[in-house]
Amino acid sequence: MFKTELHCHSKSVSACARVSNEEIIQKFTEAGYTSLVLTNHFNKGTQDFLGCANYQDFVTAYLKGYENLKRDASGKLNVILGMELRFNENSNDYLVFGITEELLRAHEDIFSLNPESFSKISRENGLVFVQAHPFRNTMTVINPAFLDGVEVYNGHKGHDSRNEIADMWADKYGLIKTSGTDFHYPHVPANAGILTDEKITTSEQLLEILKSGSYSLIKE
Repeated sequence: MFKTELHCHSKSVSACARVSNEEIIQKFTEAGYTSLVLTNHFNKGTQDFLGCANYQDFVTAYLKGYENLKRDASGKLNVILGMELRFNENSNDYLVFGITEELLRAHEDIFSLNPESFSKISRENGLVFVQAHPFRNTMTVINPAFLDGVEVYNGHKGHDSRNEIADMWADKYGLIKTSGTDFHYPHVPANAGILTDEKITTSEQLLEILKSGSYSLIKE
């Protein structure tokens, strides 16, 4: 079985993260992971943190974080581009799998969208759109019809994500279930993700597996 992390942040892009590329690679390879989805925060706050005056410069800076981790992890860990998206409307976070540079550059209005309008873009492009830790404090429950899935296990020990409620919510509405460490700090264990029979090396593989349900959740 192959282990893939679905929710990880690096300090070069996510202002709240404290882990370098080297620490990420060491942590997850030592824990037996073969793949990792880098889901740095993608929101107006991150654009400001990176000092980017315009959106296109922000996309370039955002992607550099992914490209650098992929370069540093070459031969050790398969790194896949993802994002943790936040719209301007509230503090909800959404994991987006299958995102590409082309899609990011084509939607300069992305922060002014909402789950309903973004879900149309997501489905037109075959992405998987997942609400992260939907039952934490400050999160807003949204219409599940706009989602493909929910994060039913979030390993971040600094928050009460009420994972058991998220799991029941996914069952009630037939949503894809995901698990991720929400990795920010070097002392946090690598304790979440998915297990698959095949090694995941591309976004296309990841999308196919998530949509087919051909995986089991890591929830430690």
